[in-house]
Amino acid sequence: MGLSTAMALGHRYPDARILVIEKESTWAAHQTGNNSGVIHSGIYYKPGSLKAKLCREGNHLLSEFCQKHGIDYEICGKVIVATSSEELPLLENLYERGLANGLNIQKVTAEEVKEIEPHICCLAGIRVTSTGIVNYRQVCQKYAELVASRGGELRLSTKVMAIVPTSQGYVLETSQGSFPAKFIVNCAGLFSDRVAKLGQVDPQVQIIPFRGEYYELTPEKRYLVKHLIYPVPNPNFPFLGVHFTRMIDGSVHAGPNAVLSLKREGYQKTDINLRDLAEVFTYPGFWKLAAKYAGVGMEEMVRSFSKAAFVRSLQKLIPEVQADDLVPTHAGVRAQALTKKGGLVDDFLLVRGEKAIHVCNAPSPAATASLAIGGEIAQQVFRQLQGFV
Repeated sequence: MGLSTAMALGHRYPDARILVIEKESTWAAHQTGNNSGVIHSGIYYKPGSLKAKLCREGNHLLSEFCQKHGIDYEICGKVIVATSSEELPLLENLYERGLANGLNIQKVTAEEVKEIEPHICCLAGIRVTSTGIVNYRQVCQKYAELVASRGGELRLSTKVMAIVPTSQGYVLETSQGSFPAKFIVNCAGLFSDRVAKLGQVDPQVQIIPFRGEYYELTPEKRYLVKHLIYPVPNPNFPFLGVHFTRMIDGSVHAGPNAVLSLKREGYQKTDINLRDLAEVFTYPGFWKLAAKYAGVGMEEMVRSFSKAAFVRSLQKLIPEVQADDLVPTHAGVRAQALTKKGGLVDDFLLVRGEKAIHVCNAPSPAATASLAIGGEIAQQVFRQLQGFV
């Protein structure tokens, strides 16, 4: 998202000097490179929200971008299915939301679902034709190449240590020296709240890291999934539930669950950072969230430590799946903003500072929407610099 913003700013301000700072030695080392590779349609998001608008726009822009630059992608579509009678009203609500968001979707019967995905067991479903798959590491690398080709300066292995206000803007003190900046855009993901505070802005939220763990179908069982298969999500929880995703390389991933990570970049169950942990456990919003979702949270924890429980969740969609058909694969960590009152921020959150914009909540579908988000941020930078806001 930072690189897409750099592209958009370079387009709007062709004479500006654009600098992109990344603390890792490679691009897409965290959320971007460890997600499920889905080009989302925008069906889940509240009509009128930034997520709904920018996801739908980003879906089209990203498809065009991949086609233009020769990046492998596929608009393969997906099905969202109800596996119990209790889920049928939720499926209907989701269908109405998709229509409100202007999507091309169709209700499908259980028999019609089996024509699309023969191994699913369900009562009814929704077919979403605009969902696709891509490798976001490749997308991100192309963004970086384009920023550099247009004169942007890219600095990897460069960690921001301090942000010092000046009469002209800021000086960024980093592990690789100091850099002056007239305007800064913070797209630091899992550390976006801390970077905002370095810039003397209180975002009024804290990032809580949730680890999503995946299994992968063994090659001989990949035939069980042709496209993408999702359950009806819990409408009160910002995660989509364990699902099946065919990746662009032909593999099929199953997951993720959603469990509290004990480290902001904790991809293993044993990863612990005492500062990160202390911040979570001393934040009043976390305990309010934990109390509200105690039951759901316990189910996610059980799935994390019990492969059998994980498999049972998957069998609700495809009964044929067995434990021996699944092997562990990578995990991802989602940067989820949480308010002090325990509310999970449901939309993208762009917080304005003095000559600054801090992106303090941009989980899924931010990768899908990255080009649209970059354009939105560039527009907000323009308005701020022109004194319109």
